[in-house]
Amino acid sequence: MEGEIVNRVAESALEVFDLEDYYPLGARHEIDMAQWLADGYVLREKEFRQALKEHDWSQYEGAIVGVFCSTDAILPGWASLLVSMHAAPFARRVFSGRAAQLDQLFYAELLPSLDYEPYRDKPVIIKGCSRHPVPENAYLLAAQFLQPVARSIMYGEACSAVPLYKRR
Repeated sequence: MEGEIVNRVAESALEVFDLEDYYPLGARHEIDMAQWLADGYVLREKEFRQALKEHDWSQYEGAIVGVFCSTDAILPGWASLLVSMHAAPFARRVFSGRAAQLDQLFYAELLPSLDYEPYRDKPVIIKGCSRHPVPENAYLLAAQFLQPVARSIMYGEACSAVPLYKRR
C-alpha cells in the first residue's frame, strides 16, 4: 500500500530499558526524629520511648518510610532503630534517610538483582522520560549493568536517542 506508515522502531531489534517499570509505587512518608527531641536536639530516653508508644503508626500503613533527623542532634545509634521497629509493622519498607534518598536506595538494591540476559547482544535504549522522579543515579547504575551485555546503548526516546556506547 502506497503511503502506508510503518513503525520502524516497533519492527527493530531495539530493546527499551525503562527504569520507570521498576519505580516503587505507593505513598512515601518521612519521619523526622527531631519532633521527639527536647528542643529538637536532646534525646531523653524515657520521654522518647513514651512519645513513640503514643505516636499513630497506622498512618504509615503500606507506605515507604524514611527515618531521619532534621537537626544536627547527636543521637545514639539505637534511636533510629527503635523508630524503624515501631514503623515496620505498618510500613511496606523503612529506610534511613529522606524521601529523595529512598528511591536511590531502592534502585541501588534492585538493579544488581535484575536479569540483563534479555539485552545480550542487542541495541538497548535507556528510556529517558518518565512520569515518576527516577533518580539520576539509577540511570548510571543501569548503564553499568547493561554495558557488559548490550551491543550498543543509547539514552532518550527511539526517535531522538543519544548514542552512549557501542561494543567494538
